[in-house]
Amino acid sequence: MSEKKPSVWEGFKAFLMRGNVVDLAVAVVIGAAFTNIVNSMVKGMINPLVGAIGTKNLDSYSSCLKDPCRVAADGTVTSGVQIMWGSVLGATLTFLITAAVVYFLMVLPMSKYLARAEARRKAKEGTHEVIEVTELEVLKEIRDALLAQQRQRGSGHDEP
Repeated sequence: MSEKKPSVWEGFKAFLMRGNVVDLAVAVVIGAAFTNIVNSMVKGMINPLVGAIGTKNLDSYSSCLKDPCRVAADGTVTSGVQIMWGSVLGATLTFLITAAVVYFLMVLPMSKYLARAEARRKAKEGTHEVIEVTELEVLKEIRDALLAQQRQRGSGHDEP
């Protein structure tokens, strides 16, 4: 009954050596770096395009539900009910741009690559199966020829 329990350190090492933990760590680091790219794209391209028809800062777009709406210098609403739909629009645009960049620059190329790799693997397996079937057929023919030869010998017809 003296089973040795794994130590906490051994358990921790086993946890760290799992592939999905390393993959997750890489994903977090890449995601953080990727966030800078998306933020730069929004700041450098999307906001100026929106600024051409309005203002570069979408946070300034709002609607007043209950008049009179008054906003203090620090941005807090002092009276009325103000809906800040510009900030929601900005966050939505950032999300859509992030999703599009991830899809078109990461997911789509990777899925095409994996599909090609799978097609190559299946083609290789298909070729391997054809070769095995051909070899099997040849072996059957040899067997049949040997059986026929044995039958001929057994019936008194000796052949060299």
